[in-house]
Amino acid sequence: MKVLMLHGINHDLFGKCEPIRHAGITLEQIDDRLRALARELDVDLTSFQTNNEGAMCIRIEQGAREQVDAVLINAGAWTHSSYDIRDALAHLSVPVIELHMANIHRNEPLHQPSVLSEVARGQICGFGLDSYLLGLRAAVNAAQDCR
Repeated sequence: MKVLMLHGINHDLFGKCEPIRHAGITLEQIDDRLRALARELDVDLTSFQTNNEGAMCIRIEQGAREQVDAVLINAGAWTHSSYDIRDALAHLSVPVIELHMANIHRNEPLHQPSVLSEVARGQICGFGLDSYLLGLRAAVNAAQDCR
């Protein structure tokens, strides 16, 4: 099974700025934990991070060509504004799991709604690093259900 993990804008700064918000964890640490769980689940996990919205859309389209079985996405601030990413995800025929380290529903109103949630199979938020690990488990289960 192939799963694509998409990290959004400024996630390369995890652990370097706002350490309290992200518990000081870096993107590399997140990916290391995801890869360890992926090995346990016998999943081929590919991780991608970009600060370019167009590059994110291109990577989503590439994932479709690679016939990934599921997609995990933490789009960061694009969650609330990127209809381009939303539309790229909508073209996928595989489960998409939206995830966030923080509970976005506790944010100020401008940063609460997700334009991605209507095309996602589900959303996991508010559990820090565990949001990613729960998301990977959910993606694997959802992909198996689609087979």
